[in-house]
Amino acid sequence: MQVGMGLIFQATDPKRTDRDVYSHELKLGDLAEPLGFDSIWGVEHHFTDYTMCPDVLQYLSYFAGRTTHVKLGSMVVVLPWHDPMRVAEQISVLDHQSNGRFIFGMGRGLGRVEFEGFGVDQNTARERFMESAQMLLEGLERGWCEFDGKIIKQARRDIRPRPFKSFKGRTYAAAVSPESSEIMARLGVGLLIIPQKPWDAVTAEMTNYRQIYRQVNHTEAPPPVLAGWVFCDHDAKKAEAMAREYIGGYWNTVLKHYELVGDHLTRTKGYENYGAMQKMLTAPGGRDAMVDFFLGLQIYGTPDQCFERIIDFSGRLGAETFTGVFSYAGMPYDMAEQNLRLFASDVVPRLKTHQPVRAAAE
Repeated sequence: MQVGMGLIFQATDPKRTDRDVYSHELKLGDLAEPLGFDSIWGVEHHFTDYTMCPDVLQYLSYFAGRTTHVKLGSMVVVLPWHDPMRVAEQISVLDHQSNGRFIFGMGRGLGRVEFEGFGVDQNTARERFMESAQMLLEGLERGWCEFDGKIIKQARRDIRPRPFKSFKGRTYAAAVSPESSEIMARLGVGLLIIPQKPWDAVTAEMTNYRQIYRQVNHTEAPPPVLAGWVFCDHDAKKAEAMAREYIGGYWNTVLKHYELVGDHLTRTKGYENYGAMQKMLTAPGGRDAMVDFFLGLQIYGTPDQCFERIIDFSGRLGAETFTGVFSYAGMPYDMAEQNLRLFASDVVPRLKTHQPVRAAAE
């Protein structure tokens, strides 16, 4: 397996300045290559303390210059918030700077505060994403962009510097709803999966995605990238307690940032699939039940337990890459570094020697 690490720059502790958050998270990022990780990832978010990485491609350019061989993944660039022509240029620059180490992950976004902050109608997000993705994927392969869609209008212009190798096989998209999975299959991209639904639903959607991908692209779909929140400690009881405090704390930041307690998503075109989650959260005991459910989908425990959970989850999906997040929800940085180092020393080597799950399943 390939093993990556992600930084999310959460500023949910009011006692810390944004400067403090950034300096410590970047120090953790500098450990990725020496600790043996295969890749480093970042996520895009705006305007709140949820995740302070408004330009994931700029962030990855920083690490392109500080590393020599780790791959650099966006998890994700939210296309409806961007001019896709500019994204194509930024991607090509980053790929040149990193000697072709970039992994392009894209998504359509969910946070109302972000759509409103950019003056983008969230009801158009799916259509904006599909048109932007189509233009980008075609443009990165041929070296120039041109598109005449309902929303995206782009006169033919070259991407300079020109992309110097194909992005096929290293392009992924985040997909949560069944409809999104079908869209990604038709676009010919892999999936980024952060488990947040029952496994039977996820595996059913993966099966449907693979069938459509095979029909449209006449080849097998690439194995997905699995991501998750990690707390690793030699003491199983401590790991569980800390996971409940910090991974559970992270889940509460998700509720706040995405305004999941309410019903606005059920009234937003393309996001109706979130209605079931919103209803669950408003039911008696719904929040506590969702914390327990979310914890059950993440990676915590002793090194042995973390390894076993990753093998279990990746086997369900056919994933051959796991990306962990080790610092979140105001976790003290000495604790985050200890978490990261223990995982790197006691779990990463075992994952790297594990037989690829796709081959094991065939």
